[in-house]
Parts: sequence; C-alpha cells; structure tokens
Amino acid sequence: MLLKSHNFKRNIYFSHFLFKIALKIYINIVILQIMASKIKLKFIINPISGTQNKENIPDLINKKINKEKFDYDISFTEYAGHAAEIAHWSVDHMYPIVVAVGGDGTVNEVARSLVHTDTALGIIPCGSGNGLARHLQIPINIHKGIAIINNCKIESLDYGIINNMPFFCTCGMGFDAFISMKFAEAGKRGPITYVENVLKEGLNYKPETYIIEDENGKHKYKAFLIACANASQYGNNAYIAPQASMSDGLMDVIIMEPFTMFDAPQISIDMFNKTLDKNSKIKTFKAKKIHINREKPGVIHYDGDPIITDKDVDVHIESCGIKMIVNPDAENGTQPNVLLNAFSDFFNNMNLIREDIGKQGRKIYVINKLLLRKLNRL
Repeated sequence: MLLKSHNFKRNIYFSHFLFKIALKIYINIVILQIMASKIKLKFIINPISGTQNKENIPDLINKKINKEKFDYDISFTEYAGHAAEIAHWSVDHMYPIVVAVGGDGTVNEVARSLVHTDTALGIIPCGSGNGLARHLQIPINIHKGIAIINNCKIESLDYGIINNMPFFCTCGMGFDAFISMKFAEAGKRGPITYVENVLKEGLNYKPETYIIEDENGKHKYKAFLIACANASQYGNNAYIAPQASMSDGLMDVIIMEPFTMFDAPQISIDMFNKTLDKNSKIKTFKAKKIHINREKPGVIHYDGDPIITDKDVDVHIESCGIKMIVNPDAENGTQPNVLLNAFSDFFNNMNLIREDIGKQGRKIYVINKLLLRKLNRL
C-alpha cells in the first residue's frame, strides 16, 4: 500500500515536472512567434547633416517607437558613402524598413541602395533643406516623424536617374547646380546661406544654350537653369515644380529663361508661393525621359549634390521604383505659411519701383536686405 502511494506521488510529481517543461517550451515558442512577427527597422543617422545636434535622437527613438510593432537598431555614419553601405547591408539582411535620419544627401545615399528591392525607405528629416520630406509632408519635428514611422503606411513611388546617378527629389543644371556647388563649398548650412549665395552670384551668372530632346523632338533654349523634378521642391519650401507628382511616372522639366534684376524678386517669391509655373519666365512640360546637350561640360546636381559632367546629359524616371513610408494624413495642395504669403504681397509691389529708374539699384538692395532679415526669423 505504501509502495502504491509512493508511486502515485512520484507520477504526479513527474507529470507536474513535464507540464512545467511543456509550459516553458510553449511560452518560448510564443515569444519567438511574437518576435518573428515584429518588423525589423534599421535607423541610419548622419551625425553631421544639417545644423542640429543628433546625440539625443537615439533616446527619442527609444521613447517614441512602437516596440510592440518594431524591433530596431541604430547605426551612425562615419564617412561619405557609409549610409549607402549600411543600407545595402540592411537589404541583404532582410530588413523591411530602413530609416534615413539626416538631410537630402543622407536620404539619397540610403534610398539609392533600396531601389527595386522589398525594403522601404523611411525619413526622419534633420537636414538643412529636407526637400523630399517636405514634399511628402513628413514633419520636421522628430517626435512627429517617428509617429509617421509607427503608422508605417508604405507606397511604391517614382525616382529619377541623371547620367546613371539616382535622384529622388530634383536634379538639374545651370544656375541651381552652380548654387549647389557654392552651397557645398560654403562653411555653413541652411536657408540663409542659400539665399546669400543666390543674391551674391545671381546677377553675374551667364545663361547657357541647351538643346533638349524628348519624345516630341528637339528644342533649343537659352536658359538660366534647367531642372528635372520628381518631387515638387528643392527644400525649405522653395517649390521649383509645384505640380510634380512622385506617382505619375513622369518628371516635370522646368526651363527658366534669362531674366533681369527686376524680375528676380518676383521669381524668388513665386518659388516660395507655389506659383512659379505661372511666371512668364518659366516654361514647363512633363516627360518620361530627355536628352540634354549643352555648350560645354559643367556642373549638374542630383538632390543638391553637385558633380562635374560632360556636355551630354540624360535624365529619365523609374516608375514605382522605390518603396517609401508616407504620411497617411498628407493633404494635396497645402499652402505655405502666413509669412511666406506675406512675402508675395511684399514683392508684388515691385512695379512701383520701376517708376524711378535712378533709384532702382538702391531700392532693390534694401529689399534684398529685408528678405534676408525675414528669412532669418523663420
């Protein structure tokens, strides 16, 4: 009898032991399943892009990212081209999303490693222009930018190629490429540096002659600049192509004809006011691809990065070639802020200055100073 009781207790103990092992195995399986169901994120932070310090960004990501939805890790870039290398590694290691934390240069580096893959691009804008992020209406505020990542709405969008170099926002030649070179050479970043370079160099820049060939034939233009836009703006809400779309399979080609010093302020404000395509000095058309022949080799830019190339330039659009996280609450046709609209009213009075030719130079100088002062308050 005692033996039977002992065996019974032993069997209960053994069953309880097996149950505990089975429970642990089950819990581990559930944990592994939960972990496997999370989306892997790679954050690539460029510590020197733009003007703001990036030291607190990892803490903000840790606080704000949805940890029930994502597993993430963070890499900092250490040299030019490093972001592209990390992004390429992330694709090879099956990361569904790579987030570029930096400016348009960082975004370009990361994005060009993700084209025609299943890995989507996310953007937390921390640069000086943030052209692509602004077009996509991704907030400049880092907390809100992380909220867009948490929402994780992904769309397949277009990108462009100029002479085998990918661009995602804009590319071009002429004055904007010239200013991109000056901007790259400047010791400081930001919209004021850009405007200072425009005002210093603009009146001395000589337009060139270009022959543009598309599916409709060849056309010759004397132009201040030629821009090809996949997205609507250069950055800092300067809209070079207000009607551009990243999902129509076409680029907007913008030809800015030569203009005088009296036209310059209105052109500038039309760019900020999303009305540049209505300006009489601007010609625009849409195309899938174009070939440009210019008088001599020179600088071009892709997403603001300048490079010297020869006389012939080819540009085309790759339709739906990259996946990107977009703002689910983005609105079409959003307008600039009140201050930028005030600029428009300010410069629309330029015709009054024309009445007194003798005072033109001085008044334009004063207006330019006022423009710089107002931009400095942004």
